[in-house]
Amino acid sequence: MKLGLLFPETGDLGSLGKPMRDAGELAAIIVNDADVDITVDTQSEDTQTDPSQGVSAANSLVNAGYPMVNGPASSGVNLPVCKQVFIPNNVVGSSPSSTAPSVTSLDDNDLVYRTAPSDALQGRVLAQIAYERQEDRTASTMFVNNDYGQQLSDAFVGAFEDKGGTVQQTVSFEKGQSSYTSRLQSALSGNPDTLIVVGYPESGVQLFKDYYSNFSGEHNILLTDGMAEASMPSKVGNPMDNAKGSAPLPSGPANDFFTQQYKDEYGSEPTVFTPHSFDSAMVMILANAHAGENTGSAVKESMRMVANPADGATDVGPDNIAEGISEVLDGNRVNYSGASSSVDFDENGDMSAVTYQYWGFGDGVIETLAEIQFDQ
Repeated sequence: MKLGLLFPETGDLGSLGKPMRDAGELAAIIVNDADVDITVDTQSEDTQTDPSQGVSAANSLVNAGYPMVNGPASSGVNLPVCKQVFIPNNVVGSSPSSTAPSVTSLDDNDLVYRTAPSDALQGRVLAQIAYERQEDRTASTMFVNNDYGQQLSDAFVGAFEDKGGTVQQTVSFEKGQSSYTSRLQSALSGNPDTLIVVGYPESGVQLFKDYYSNFSGEHNILLTDGMAEASMPSKVGNPMDNAKGSAPLPSGPANDFFTQQYKDEYGSEPTVFTPHSFDSAMVMILANAHAGENTGSAVKESMRMVANPADGATDVGPDNIAEGISEVLDGNRVNYSGASSSVDFDENGDMSAVTYQYWGFGDGVIETLAEIQFDQ
């Protein structure tokens, strides 16, 4: 079977995209090392965190005969790739980190899935943290100017105002700028209790260099999943003690197994969304085996047959994947539970329930400060 990997190996999300690519590759390695009657062939393409390059890279996979693709990572790339490549070519796409709410409503013929939750939930999580945990009553947002940034900012604004908070400014910014001081001035002009920043690590480093150089550094700052990179404080040159964040928390029963396998294979700790990428790849491999046919139209029909609970379905995970593949090759249903979550798809291809972490920067690590459970 053929599994495409479509991630940002370069560009604004390159530091997070490469580990996600590796996690997807790890799923194929584990299956190929198991005593099973299938072989998984992979091909990796770089989206460069750019929509047009993402479409070009996706077309390369389609032209090479790949019927299912793990990725893309960002919603700003995932949405055009789905609309222009996956859907018209009948290819299954499963993103581990595309969180824009608009993915849910795509007219996708059931070809688009994701193992990460919608930002409709993360907006509520951020509002809860700001209003209830930090007791903030005013806020401003700064967001990268794409689907991910705009929609997550909007989700936070609606949820924060529903709780009784006041949003003073919503300020967009472009990736890869040499200075963000003027955008920060606009966002902080009303001296909000908290500043929500929605973006990616590469731009985030420059943004926070400007913030700590030109402003008090005393605001509460809340970051989103795209900024959850442990090395950011060292790159910024500030411990960033006033910055906290939210991100989906890997809470699946196989997370310990995945973590050890990832460390053994790559010699480093998993990062944000790597468990989701691993599960995305594993589910598509199981679906392909269950379908018995290396086509997107067949794979999509089997996605829920291998991921969702059902009477008589065998419980499987990456630690007993050989048993799971044997079951699906015989045409039986299985219920895959993975590293990121139980991986149950709703009618839109979204996750049914997820756990978030309230996180902060530690000494070269992302520290979980609290866990927050949310249902879709």
